[in-house]
Amino acid sequence: MSGSLAFPDGGYRFVRGASPYSAGVVADPGFAIERVRFAAPVPLAEGFRRIEARLLGAGRPKAALCACELRSPRPFTMDGFVGFNKGYVDVLKSWGLFKVDGLNPVARSNVCPELDPPAEPSFFAFCYTVPGPGRSFVVAGSGEVPEEKGAYPGRIVRRGDVSPDGLREKARWVMGEMERRMSLLGVGWRDATAAQVYTPHPMPVEELKPAFGPGLTWHFARPPIVELDFEMDCRATPREIVL
Repeated sequence: MSGSLAFPDGGYRFVRGASPYSAGVVADPGFAIERVRFAAPVPLAEGFRRIEARLLGAGRPKAALCACELRSPRPFTMDGFVGFNKGYVDVLKSWGLFKVDGLNPVARSNVCPELDPPAEPSFFAFCYTVPGPGRSFVVAGSGEVPEEKGAYPGRIVRRGDVSPDGLREKARWVMGEMERRMSLLGVGWRDATAAQVYTPHPMPVEELKPAFGPGLTWHFARPPIVELDFEMDCRATPREIVL
């Protein structure tokens, strides 16, 4: 599949992203992606233990982990975000997931609830592959800035502007990034089963029309880095469980 890299140990392909996460994953033929949401956020170390137990119980290797959804107490500075990512990535490396060109195949979203945030970075949900039919995928969260070295903060779309017009432009950019990533995975909105928006600001609904088809959930939360105001992710996960 053009634009994605094979990760046969996990039963999926992924799109190269920023160093702490991939831009998205799609299940290989014969596999499906299952999503598990915790009933309440679980601190990171305990979350990894519960994920490992879930994979073991499902008869799946650690490599089957393909996406994580995190919640943090408040937005990080860029230096703080880099420091946080090191500990998170070290666990995934210890699980043997960085086998393809030294890249992280696991997609991720990490956002900061405005109401009742967790006391420390925590897991909200995770996804893994299981044998099964259908086309399933997860596109990682993206805020309104290119995930390229040197892009932050100068290339934030409408930096500091949360006017209706500013939010519309932010949403257009992020929607375009969702669609770019889906195209690299060989999927589109027609295949999605859910989309999520993260912002404490009014949603620019007109710009998000394609995402309403599969069902869109608005989380009253901020992206994980200061100065960002709008984030999205999307997925097709035929089976979802709450633990």
